[in-house]
Amino acid sequence: MKTNFKIVAAVLAVSALGLAGCSSSTSTETSAAPSAAAATVAPAEENAEPSTEAAAEGDASPAPAALQACEVTDVGGVDDKGFNQKAYKGVTDAANKLGVVAAVLESQAETDYVPNIQSFVDQGCGIIVTVGFLLGDATKEAANANPTIPFSIVDYAYAEGDITANNVLGQVFNTDEAAYLAGYLAAGMSKTGKIGTFGGINIPPVTIFMDGYYRGAMAYNAANGAKVKVLGWDPAKQKGLFTENFESLDDGRSFAQNLVDEGADIVMPVAGPVGLGSAALAKELGPDKLMIIGVDSDQFESDAANQSVYLTSVLKNMDVTTFNAISSVLDGTFAGGVTVGTLANGGVGLAPFHDMDASVPQALKDQIEALRAGISDGSVDVKK
Repeated sequence: MKTNFKIVAAVLAVSALGLAGCSSSTSTETSAAPSAAAATVAPAEENAEPSTEAAAEGDASPAPAALQACEVTDVGGVDDKGFNQKAYKGVTDAANKLGVVAAVLESQAETDYVPNIQSFVDQGCGIIVTVGFLLGDATKEAANANPTIPFSIVDYAYAEGDITANNVLGQVFNTDEAAYLAGYLAAGMSKTGKIGTFGGINIPPVTIFMDGYYRGAMAYNAANGAKVKVLGWDPAKQKGLFTENFESLDDGRSFAQNLVDEGADIVMPVAGPVGLGSAALAKELGPDKLMIIGVDSDQFESDAANQSVYLTSVLKNMDVTTFNAISSVLDGTFAGGVTVGTLANGGVGLAPFHDMDASVPQALKDQIEALRAGISDGSVDVKK
């Protein structure tokens, strides 16, 4: 049985200590997203110390310090224009709206996960948010060793009993629901009859996008008598194209180019910043040759240099779930377990078509809206 893990913010309040990250990581404390190179501690103005008027009138009790909300990123970094940055938006939103102090440590390699988390444990963070499936083991170890500290992890759900004190909230997302819509859209927009996808690493938070994309395209074929092919992924075999990293823009360019060479004119990279290399290639080739479907955030907005290439993006709104986790610590309602983002509750979605809107036929838009409603009410199964 899952039990509430309640915490009083004043008990977990932290003093304004400078961050002490490992040598291969960078850190910052702010209410706005930092650059990857930021290394100084800069508390936000919104988080200034409370008024001391009461003390001046004779009340010697010090005002409680603001709760510190701390994020450990995966190797993509906090400015990856994807899931690390989207999660950090939830932290900075909490700083701006709730008065917490935002802090982040960027992992440069997998060996940074454990020391980065421990650094925040040592600082007494009020909640530690870890971002990515690959931080699952490190987060579990830290949470079990520190049962009074609440944790939240993006893209991971623990089995019953894995977390002894139930002090971890897993954030998982049914991104195949939104990716299904993207696959349907891509199949309907392709001029070559071939669309493509590739991933960073073959792990569930990546392949769930690719599953939905493939099945959405097959649904378009079935509904419209089409024969669009999906290159780069076979959901039955769970095999396809993977760069084996989430950092190399060069890989993003080369993998997209290979798919274009095979005839694909729309590609969905599921590889964090790697996909920015695909977008740069698409800008050079032009939208008649290649369009990109972004993932995690609305990449039309986050990748301003390549706006013209994005048909849409598959949204994973971990900023909302991260903000909610931090808010629950402040109001004493934090509970371990799992929260699931869906189309129905707004945890996942499909971004606007932006500059491509006029080129998407109204009939296709109507089909996508009908699918959205069907997925939300359960009448359309995206697993088939």
